[in-house]
Parts: sequence; structure tokens; C-alpha cells
Amino acid sequence: MEKNIEITEEDRKIASFAALAIAIHVLESGFPSPVPGIKPGLANIITLLVLFRYGWRFAAWVSLLRVTAGSLLMGTFMSPTFFLSLSGALASLLSMWVLWTVMRRWVGLLGVSITAGVSHVMAQLLVAWWLFIPHSGILVLTPVLITAGILFGIFNAIITSSIENRLSRTL
Repeated sequence: MEKNIEITEEDRKIASFAALAIAIHVLESGFPSPVPGIKPGLANIITLLVLFRYGWRFAAWVSLLRVTAGSLLMGTFMSPTFFLSLSGALASLLSMWVLWTVMRRWVGLLGVSITAGVSHVMAQLLVAWWLFIPHSGILVLTPVLITAGILFGIFNAIITSSIENRLSRTL
């Protein structure tokens, strides 16, 4: 039996934003990194933009599609890289959900971005420690990763805010 699947405007928006996030994710994977695993997370700019424009559910779809499709495109699906990326995405989504549902009145774009960035890197560190490098020496990276999460959270919030301002003026 053939099933008629209706594609909604919401589906189109999610797919469009996910495609943009995937493209940024793939491009960013080619950037050199001074410390293994530290990247600016530029695709998260799209997730933040979607969160503040369309809500948490949209942002969750975009983020999870980015991780899954990005890993398929780069040939890392079900590899350690995939699990590190997925753990970071899930942790940042969880932190965004808490801030979005409980504390939205008190926390703006900057707070969400920093919290998501720190949650992302800390989840990756814990998964790396738990699954791949079960040695306490890896925890020495904690201050470096937290600093990176804060700095890139600020950087991504500034870019997201700039894009949001331009979109608001245009629309």
C-alpha cells in the first residue's frame, strides 16, 4: 500500500535550517584545531537562531539532523567522533531545554549560548573519559574545555544576535 505523506511548511523549515547547519558543520570539520576536539561550533549558530525564532522542538530537530547527516556525509557515523558529537549535541539541547522552559525570562541568547557551549564540551569530555580514555589524566583538559565553551558561546551568541537583528530589519 502506498502511503500519502504530507510535507508541511514546518518540515520544510526544519530541513532548510538543518541543511544549512550540516553545510557549516562539514566546512568547519576542515578547520585546523590547536587542541584536539576544540572547534568554534559554528553550526550551533543555526541551532540558536532556530531556538529563538521557532522554539526548542525545531532546534532539537535541526541539531540532531545535523549530527546524524553530518556524520553520514563525513563517514564518521557510529564512530567515536559521532558519539562525541551526539553527546555534545544532546547535552547542549538538554541545557537549552531547561533554560528555554524554566528560565527563559531571566536568560537571554548569551546565557543560552554559553551554557550550551559548556554543556557540549563537558559532555564530550565525560564520554571520551567513560568510553575511550578511561584515565583521570584526561580531566586535566577540563579548564581548557570550559574556557573554550565560554569563549565560543560568546562568539556564537554575537554572530547569532547579528543575524537575528538583520533578519528582523529585513522582515
